[in-house]
Amino acid sequence: MNRLKQLSNTQLVMAISIGFFVLVNIVWLGIPFAMAILWSLVDPAHPWSYPDILPQVLSFGRWAEVWNNTSLPEALRNSYTVAPAVALLTITLALPTAYAFGRMEFKGKKIAEMVSLLPMVMPSMILAVFFSAMLLELGLTDPYINIVIAHTGLALPYAIRILSAGFKAIPQDLIDACADMGTGKIGTFKHAFLPMLKPSLLASTIFCLVISIEEFNMAFVLGAPDFITVPTILYSFLGYSFIRPDAAVVSLILVIPNVLLMLLIERLLKGNYLSQSTGKA
Repeated sequence: MNRLKQLSNTQLVMAISIGFFVLVNIVWLGIPFAMAILWSLVDPAHPWSYPDILPQVLSFGRWAEVWNNTSLPEALRNSYTVAPAVALLTITLALPTAYAFGRMEFKGKKIAEMVSLLPMVMPSMILAVFFSAMLLELGLTDPYINIVIAHTGLALPYAIRILSAGFKAIPQDLIDACADMGTGKIGTFKHAFLPMLKPSLLASTIFCLVISIEEFNMAFVLGAPDFITVPTILYSFLGYSFIRPDAAVVSLILVIPNVLLMLLIERLLKGNYLSQSTGKA
């Protein structure tokens, strides 16, 4: 009887927790996302205002207007050419440091780990001003290169943190087995490190892409007005000439690809974990 009572209490607590979680996500994510969709579909010829509860007419006219009358196509092209370059450069630079943090013991390791995380806690505007002054001193004036470098510095701590955890999780027995079979360093990396690092590499890549695509301060300080990205377009709509439907369109264009990319990477991650644990893809 007592066990049944305990089970019922546990189920009640779980039901309340799940209900609270769902409610918080609806208020925090669902309602704002739904409102953004509604505002983006407001027909330009029929404004949505009080006392109307819903827009009078829904259409994709606002999307066409923003696409044809703003620099959004150029901003999308810039954002999605910068982000892959940032991801590739960040992963390349992060791998040696992550290996040292994950597989080696050396004096001052804890301090080095803390120092590598400093960009995560510093305001990005301060970092943007610093990068602007530093790159000008170095004679670098190309906005694309400058933004790639700055975004790499911003994403590097995340990649180092994720990849170092991936290196740390690789069993030493697997590495020793590859060494005993005479595979050499390249073979050991290919057969022992790389398969186990795939989830960490994918997670690092998604973080780098999302950070670069969504970063405003670096792109604004180092690129404006010649080199625009999607966040700089969005913030221009949120300024003095605030146009809510246009801002809703650009915000959805900024958010939806990132959500789809995260869902894709999560699916790939689950597939990798499954194949590593069962030997089946």
